Amino acid sequence: MYGPLMIAGDVSNRDDLFSLLNQFDPDEPLTVKIGMELFYGQGPRIVRDLRQRGCDVFLDLKLHDIPHTVQRAMTQLGRLGVQYTTVHALGGRRMIAAAKAGLVAGAHAAGRPVPKLLAVTELTSVTPAELARDQHCQLSMTDQVVALAQLARDAGADGVITSPQEVAALRQAVGPDFWYVTPGIRPAGAAADDQARTATPAAAARAGSTALVVGRPILQAAQPVDAYHALVKEWNHAQQ
Repeated sequence: MYGPLMIAGDVSNRDDLFSLLNQFDPDEPLTVKIGMELFYGQGPRIVRDLRQRGCDVFLDLKLHDIPHTVQRAMTQLGRLGVQYTTVHALGGRRMIAAAKAGLVAGAHAAGRPVPKLLAVTELTSVTPAELARDQHCQLSMTDQVVALAQLARDAGADGVITSPQEVAALRQAVGPDFWYVTPGIRPAGAAADDQARTATPAAAARAGSTALVVGRPILQAAQPVDAYHALVKEWNHAQQ
């Protein structure tokens, strides 16, 4: 089971995003991740504009609040027509279950497919030293990620956001019928920037990632379309 290589639309405004997307063939299927900056700045309209263009949308807001609040928020997101969205697994079992219930209710009310609910385990910027020092967690990074992924699965999530370094352990502990979406993807030799745990598309595929999220290697490329196609080619080839 493999999903798309998603473009992380980590820009500050709609014009910058569509300046990038308009370089692609309008008929090329694209999945675009929208994060906090763009969604909070542009509002739900940005999702509608992307859907009108024909893009699938990964709305990455990482909700983390009391179950009732998250359920009501997810009901609204379910109505929007996104394909993927996120919560923090650290919000707990009841919050994740409430998020799924909200997505189902909103999507059904709007006559739309239910989005995949992905749980964030540990951010790829977090180092093992920070996990111990800042979160007072005595587990290893891998054990912590596995525990959070199992919690998310049991609560009804469809997958997790996780670095490729933890995917093999996750697939063994949680199972193959779960989405393992991997950010921090870089071409060989590229700078890691603020991602502490990165990998190439081929390495992520070998590790067992289901889908990838790529931002700066595409956004900052001199030829973004060529950069995207090169990454997709590597991703697809590694799956064979």
